[in-house]
Amino acid sequence: MAVWEPMPTDDRDWVLEAAASVPGVHGSYHLIDPVTGNGLSIAFFEDEAAAQAARKAIEQRAEEIGWNNVPHPAPASATMYDVIRHA
Repeated sequence: MAVWEPMPTDDRDWVLEAAASVPGVHGSYHLIDPVTGNGLSIAFFEDEAAAQAARKAIEQRAEEIGWNNVPHPAPASATMYDVIRHA
């Protein structure tokens, strides 16, 4: 999960698409608080290997589209959590 303060509103669908192309990725979401503009990026992975593969796919896509050629905001924080229960 990454915390954004504020959440960038530029087109970042390519991030979700790159992650979705990786086996073991169960979903990715970008959420925004309409009042504050702050947001969360949340992704669900089968395991650590899938998380690392998704990161590499995103990095590769960023390189392909020239994303790294200009500065962009970074999340205020990022934390990995293990799911212990779900419905």
